[in-house]
Amino acid sequence: MSDTTQLNADEQRLAELGYKQELNRSWSGFSNFAISFSIISILAGCFTTFGVGWNNGGPMAIFWGWPLVSAFILIIGFCMSELVSAFPTSGGIYWWASKLGGAKAGYYTGWLNLIGLLAIDASVAYGCATFIDLTLDTFSSSWASHYSLTRVFIIFLVVLALAAVVNIFSSHLLAIINNVSVWWHVAGATAVVLILVLVPGHHASLSTVATTRVNNTGFFGGNMHGAGFFLYVLPLAAILTQYTITGYDASAHLSEETKSAADGAAKGIWRSIFYSAIGGWILLVSFLFAVQSVPGVTKAGGAVDAIFGQALGKNWHGTVLLISAAGQFFCTMACMTSTTRMLFAFSRDKAVPGHKYWRTLNANRVPVHSVILAAVVAAIITAPALVKVDINGAPVPVAFFAVVTIGVVGLYVAFAIPIYLRWRAGDSFTPGNWTLGSKYKWMCVVAVVEIAITSIIALLPTSTLGVPWNTGFAMKYVNYTILVVPGALILLWIWWHLSVKNWFKGPIRTIDVPGQASSAESAATD
Repeated sequence: MSDTTQLNADEQRLAELGYKQELNRSWSGFSNFAISFSIISILAGCFTTFGVGWNNGGPMAIFWGWPLVSAFILIIGFCMSELVSAFPTSGGIYWWASKLGGAKAGYYTGWLNLIGLLAIDASVAYGCATFIDLTLDTFSSSWASHYSLTRVFIIFLVVLALAAVVNIFSSHLLAIINNVSVWWHVAGATAVVLILVLVPGHHASLSTVATTRVNNTGFFGGNMHGAGFFLYVLPLAAILTQYTITGYDASAHLSEETKSAADGAAKGIWRSIFYSAIGGWILLVSFLFAVQSVPGVTKAGGAVDAIFGQALGKNWHGTVLLISAAGQFFCTMACMTSTTRMLFAFSRDKAVPGHKYWRTLNANRVPVHSVILAAVVAAIITAPALVKVDINGAPVPVAFFAVVTIGVVGLYVAFAIPIYLRWRAGDSFTPGNWTLGSKYKWMCVVAVVEIAITSIIALLPTSTLGVPWNTGFAMKYVNYTILVVPGALILLWIWWHLSVKNWFKGPIRTIDVPGQASSAESAATD
C-alpha cells in the first residue's frame, strides 16, 4: 500500500469521526511510538523520583515493585490501544469518553487529562533543570557554592522556553527529534548501566538489593516490619513506577499526525510501555547494585545523585548526570507536544475558554498559541518551588513533588473513565484494527481497579510532619495533591452546572461525509 493510499485512508477515517485533516500527517508508526517512549523517559522518572521508591520501602520496594506495577500499567495500555485503534483522533482520551459516555463524561475526562498533562510538563521540565544544575555543579567546582532554588527555577524557565521554540518550529522536526530521542534513551540508558557495572570497585549483593528495606517516612516509628509498613509505607513506592510510565496517551494525541494511525498509534501505546518497563527495571537495578552505603543514601533522602557520588569519580558522575539531563530535555519537548495537541483538540470542540486561540495553527500547521499557553501554565504552577522549605536542613522544592502526584492522578483517572465506559459498552463497542477481543472483560476491570488504588495512594501523606494531628505538623510538609485535585473537581462540577451543561455538547463535527449526520444534527442529538 502506498503512502498516498494510507494517507487517504487516514483522512477518510478522520472524516468519519467528524474532522477534516488540519494537522500535518507526517509521522510514521515509529515516530508515534517514539513520542510516548520519550515522554515515559526512563532517563527522567527513574532518576527524578527514585527517592520515592527508596524512602518508602528501599531497594526491596524498587526491585520487586517496578515489574509488578509495570505489568498492571501494561494492561491499562492494552485497553487504551484498543480505544485509539477505534477512535484515532487528537482528542484521544476526551473523545473516547464523549463517544462512549456523552458530553458530561467527555468534559470531566478532558479537563483531568489536560490538568495532568500540564502538571507532567511542569514536573519533567523542573526535573530537567535540577539535573542540568547538578551536572554543571559536578563538572565545575566554580558553578555554585550551594544549591539554589532560584537558580534552578531560572534554568527551568530556559528549558520551557527552548522546548516551546522547538515545538513551534515544525511538526516534522519534532518527529525527527523524537526518533533521535529513542536512540538516545536506549544508548544513554545502556551507557549508564555499563558505567555503574564496570566503574565502581564494589557492588551490593543480590540479597542486599532484593531484601533491604527502608522506611524514611517517619511513619510507624520508622519500623520496617508489620502491617503498617506493608500496607501503608510500601504502597507509596508505587508512585515511582506510576509516574515514570505515564504520558503514553501521546500516541493518541498525535494520531491525527500519524500514518495508518488505527494500527500505528495502538502499537505506539503498548510498545512504549513494554520496552520502558524492561529498560527502566534494568536501569534501576544498576542503581541499586551500585549503592556503597544504604544509610548514606537514606540520609540524603533517597536521592539517586547520592549513589553516583558514592560509587563514581567526578567525571563518570558528571557523565551519568549529563546523559539523564539530555534525556529529560527530550522528554520535556515530547510532553509539550502531547499537551498542545490535546489542548488543540479540546479547544476545537470549544471546551476551553479562549478556544479560538488555542486551536489556531501557524504556517507549519502547529497550534502555536497552545504551545505558548502550555509553557506559561507550567511556569505558573511550579512557581511555589521558589519558596524555600527546609527539611533536615536542606532546601526542598515541594512544588515539584506536588506536580508529580497531580500529574499521576489527573492522567490516570482520565484514562480510567473511557476504559470503564468501553467495558460498560460490552459487545456493542465496534473495535478498530487492533482489538483485545473478549479479553477486555477482565482487562478493563483490572485497569480501573489499579488506577483507583494508585490514585488513592498518590493522595496520602508521605511524611508524619504532613499529618495535621502529629507533632511538628506544618503545611509546607503536606502532600497538597489532596487539596488540588478534589478542589479542581469541585470547581469543574460548579462550572458544569452553572454554565457548561447549557452549551457544551461534546465533539463538534468539522466535516460531513455521506450517510452521516451533519454538524447541526450531531450537536442536536448528543
